[in-house]
Amino acid sequence: MKGFRISMLIAALAMGASSSGQALEKINFLLAAPATLPAFSPLIMAKENGYYKDAGYEVEFHTARGGLDIAKQVGVGNAEFGLSLGDAPIVVRGNGIPIKIVGLLGGGALGVLVARKDRGIAKIEDLRGKNISVMSFQEANFYATLGALARHGIRRDDANIQAVGPTGVIGLVIAGAVDACICTPDWEVSVQDGVGETLSMPLKDYIPTTAQAIVASDTMIAKRPEMVRAIVQATLKGMKFVMDDPQAATKIYIRAVPTFEGKEDVVLRMFKNYIERTYKGQKILGETDPDILAQIQKLYMELGVIEKPSPVESFYTNAFVQPK
Repeated sequence: MKGFRISMLIAALAMGASSSGQALEKINFLLAAPATLPAFSPLIMAKENGYYKDAGYEVEFHTARGGLDIAKQVGVGNAEFGLSLGDAPIVVRGNGIPIKIVGLLGGGALGVLVARKDRGIAKIEDLRGKNISVMSFQEANFYATLGALARHGIRRDDANIQAVGPTGVIGLVIAGAVDACICTPDWEVSVQDGVGETLSMPLKDYIPTTAQAIVASDTMIAKRPEMVRAIVQATLKGMKFVMDDPQAATKIYIRAVPTFEGKEDVVLRMFKNYIERTYKGQKILGETDPDILAQIQKLYMELGVIEKPSPVESFYTNAFVQPK
């Protein structure tokens, strides 16, 4: 009888473990480019280190057609979360797409213009008449670049900006087919290695702009606040892991993305570049600064990106960036 009870207990524990494994809720997280890129290291760390699973979720990453497409898809409920630049709600809320920033991945910015010095480019004004590659015309770094150029008297038609997709942005500038590209900090390192003499112009030095932002719909925030908090906290934990120990993060990243095997030094430089350009600068990790959003909205009104302003508080919430 005793042996029977022990067997039943073992079976019950096994069933409990099985149920626990099945209890993970699957959620969809949209990205503007393949999830294997170093740009998504906070999410990769959160997944590889089990932060999402510890919170009770199985996160699946999917590639959308740029940051604004992400905002639209999240807004209509086709995905629970997305990662876009922090200005996405400014662009789409006026069109009836109700999304908010629920966590901002850094106090810096994501975008940086990188130019070949051998094309006579020594300052941003020298981009007039040049060929510039960008991932998409539907991503916020493109709008930020238009703003930076406009501040220096360069209209969109004064430069040949080409949307070439995520694989073409850096490849074309390295090959010499274009003169400059709108990069992220990891692509900046790749262009520096591929070209040699380059000029980096962080967009935040010219205009108000932001880092990547986790976005969710108003409906999701209202109906599933604990899920939103869990995903935000797990992702921020992933970002903090990169910031605290980029060398350990490099090893985990290469284990998850073996195509970077043998390129440990490059990945480490990319992560350190993200820390300096993008992740640093927040008093509270993940917190959104409404003053920056107000400045971006004003700029986008001037550029004609949006027709009328919306209340700044409708663009974001900081309710989920601190654990309970």
